[in-house]
Amino acid sequence: MRVAVIGSGEMGLAMGGHMLRKGFDVSAFDVDAERLRQAGELGLQPKESLADAARSAEMFLLVVANDQQVIDVCDGLSEAVGATIVVAATISPETMLGLKPRIEERGQRLVDAPVVYGASGARDGTLLSLCGGEASDVESVRPVLSSYSRDVVHVGPLGAGQVAKSCNNLLHWIHCVANFEALLIAKRYGIDAQRMREILLACPGANGTLARWDTTRFTWQEKDMDVTMDLAQKAGLMLPLSAQVDQLVKTLKASDVKALLYGPEATYLGRTVRPLSAGEGGLG
Repeated sequence: MRVAVIGSGEMGLAMGGHMLRKGFDVSAFDVDAERLRQAGELGLQPKESLADAARSAEMFLLVVANDQQVIDVCDGLSEAVGATIVVAATISPETMLGLKPRIEERGQRLVDAPVVYGASGARDGTLLSLCGGEASDVESVRPVLSSYSRDVVHVGPLGAGQVAKSCNNLLHWIHCVANFEALLIAKRYGIDAQRMREILLACPGANGTLARWDTTRFTWQEKDMDVTMDLAQKAGLMLPLSAQVDQLVKTLKASDVKALLYGPEATYLGRTVRPLSAGEGGLG
């Protein structure tokens, strides 16, 4: 199968590399010339325009940043008759459903297949693809998705993959806030936070985010939580914990976690937290 990766950033390049090693014919397009150069160095066939890319493949994997970019790319692929467009980006299910009529009208197929396990999963080829769409459409692209995924899961109809990704994202960011607050207690009482993290990983309260927490980049929490809260609002759901996390996680940065785990003090909600002395009620 001939595949074109649209968006050759860190994720797209890594995913394209795995496809290439599995024997697929892979091309790439990106508006950034440097990224396109890197794609060529990796062995992907660089395309100078979206129109060129549209003529080069049967399947298009969209690894772009947001809803509008997905819409723009889909519009730019209108001449790729009979192609399958796979959206690996994390976007709103509403956007996926809005694209469906015009994609189908021109004889194309559409699958949403956002991934979890992030940049490290992309590098290692151990992402998990959460797919929405017709079962036959998902099966037709499964071999390609399997080249960079530990598993390819068909969640349900179009948009279901995006809902599943939002559920995962919500738990991830809830865990980030909970992990920070739990380890902040340990740090305040003079227990090394990284050591406490290692201990908690053997306890019932352990979570996947805690296991990988020192590599969490805190890049997409605002976008992720905006999508999640929009889903809740449109469904008429009251999610008070999610609403609190929506505000709290936007205050956190990767440097805050690094300071908490490895530094002498940490900062949370504008307050600096240092270990208590014995005279202040510390453990001695």
